[in-house]
Amino acid sequence: MELYNSLTRSREQLPSLPARINMYSCGVTVYDKCHIGHARSLYTFDTLVKFMRYRGYEVRFVRNITDVDDKIIAKAVQTGRSFNEVVEENIELYSKDMADLGLKPADVEPRATENIALMITHIEGLMAKKHAYSVNGDVYFRVRSFPSYGRLSGQSVDKMLEGVRIDKGEKKEDPLDFALWKKAKPGEPSWPSPWGEGRPGWHIECSCMSIKHLGTETLDIHAGGRDLIFPHHENEIAQAEALTGKPFAKMWIHHGLLTINSQKMAKSLGNFITVQEALRKYSASAFKLFFLSTHYASSIDYTDDKLADMEKGIAKFKALFIRAAQVPETELKVRLEDVEFLVEAKEKIIQAMDEDFNTALALGYVFELMTAANRFIDAGKQDDYFEGSIHAVIRFLQEFLIHVLGLDLEGAAAEVLSAEEKLLIEERNDARKAKNWKRSDELRDSLKTRGILVEDGKSGQTWRRV
Repeated sequence: MELYNSLTRSREQLPSLPARINMYSCGVTVYDKCHIGHARSLYTFDTLVKFMRYRGYEVRFVRNITDVDDKIIAKAVQTGRSFNEVVEENIELYSKDMADLGLKPADVEPRATENIALMITHIEGLMAKKHAYSVNGDVYFRVRSFPSYGRLSGQSVDKMLEGVRIDKGEKKEDPLDFALWKKAKPGEPSWPSPWGEGRPGWHIECSCMSIKHLGTETLDIHAGGRDLIFPHHENEIAQAEALTGKPFAKMWIHHGLLTINSQKMAKSLGNFITVQEALRKYSASAFKLFFLSTHYASSIDYTDDKLADMEKGIAKFKALFIRAAQVPETELKVRLEDVEFLVEAKEKIIQAMDEDFNTALALGYVFELMTAANRFIDAGKQDDYFEGSIHAVIRFLQEFLIHVLGLDLEGAAAEVLSAEEKLLIEERNDARKAKNWKRSDELRDSLKTRGILVEDGKSGQTWRRV
């Protein structure tokens, strides 16, 4: 399996199996509700972890929660609420969003405020090595003390200086230096430290929590959005490697950004879509299919037309599962030549996923497999291997679509028919056998008014909801 490493700007192989992967992803800052851009990030890396486990890797996955930050403080001031009220409310909303999206928590989801002592120790170590200095209760990292600064983002120090400004009250040695510890202002949350009451800077939080909870000074994979490469990830590398003297992460992977109708999402533009707002219009599975339809590293543009198409795609998956569920599972014998299309499709799907997690290409092969499976069912029973061949296809699709991609299709094969609907379907089947075509057509029309489409093929009558 290969992934594109933003640090080396090339695709690199993961370790040979069996192997353990330690992976960290930057999580949410809990100052507001999660939006669909957050949903893309959360789902993308959740699915990558599932696929690596599917391929046989042992994965330990850590994703943090930033619960102390300038944005949270600003939101508390703006709304006239306490800092803790803002944090706890938005953590609760985040948990609901995760549940409604059908995403489980990472193996560990540490909160920044639970790891303050560790951050203070890390900062002290940087100061002892002359990579950091304190000024009036603030502590800054000396960027020029770390010669490879800018390697991840591909920027020179001189180029960075062009866009740097110093906020009022800051007394840095160099405009490029960034905060490791911030002196507390009146009314702000704070913790005691050797430099006085204050709180950690954003960047130090991720470096410390990833190393602690993955139990290693060199992560296998560090993940996040492309917008975090500079300065956040650049600063993480500097402050971690300056202290440990070891590479902070072997591989950096970044997902692309999300736009709305080709515009950046922003409240000022009126196109800010929260997870809950989105789920009131479309299913979680439709959103997942939407995210999968574009390579994770590329930007993706949300439109209502695209989401409507994704709902149709989910309906196609369900329709195939429902058709297959009507094929009896008695003696399931499989003959290889009957399912060559499955073997070929499975190889293509896994290869696409192995080559930089190309979900868009893999989905194309999934839909090709579905078309082949429907044709196979349409052809009707030829021999004793028919049922087994169909269910071999369905088992793979269920394993991949449900357990790896996380689509909610579990109930598709057993969409409930009412007792009356079952009787109508049975009666129509009897009418067909008796060649009572008029009654058969009447029952077909009656079922259609109930949202049930019955279809006749070589293998007999099948039904699906429409």
